[in-house]
Amino acid sequence: MTMRRTIVAALAGGVIAFLWGTMASAETAKASVEMASDPAQGERLYGEYCASCHGANLEGQPNWQSAGEDGRFPAPPHDASGHTWHHSDALLFSYTKFGGQAVMAEQGVAFDSAMPGFGDRLSDRDIWDILAFIRSTWPERMRQIQEERTNLGSE
Repeated sequence: MTMRRTIVAALAGGVIAFLWGTMASAETAKASVEMASDPAQGERLYGEYCASCHGANLEGQPNWQSAGEDGRFPAPPHDASGHTWHHSDALLFSYTKFGGQAVMAEQGVAFDSAMPGFGDRLSDRDIWDILAFIRSTWPERMRQIQEERTNLGSE
């Protein structure tokens, strides 16, 4: 194996290990706080940290499915009209903690996301509480689908 291939293989292995570790740590954190998640605390935190972009009623920003002039997509809704429930808990946790651009870059996708990381402002438990609040607003069928995706390890 050439030196270049060795370096590429090592980098690829590192990225895969990092992604696996990020997702595994998110799942571990979820398991440790899921039973104790507090949707009421999550609602308060959502109002403080999320509502300015995602809306006080989880409605998102107008035209959230179309990129703006800056190339970034507006904040999507987190209510039943959006796509949040299409994603696993691990991805939602990582996206919230590390930010959209960082998570997508880890997956090999160049994406100029407006979603900042909140890991420096919110604890893991805070993030799980916010996600519990968001989930609590969805119809039962959406919660079931999202839970199935989470259990299957889907993104």
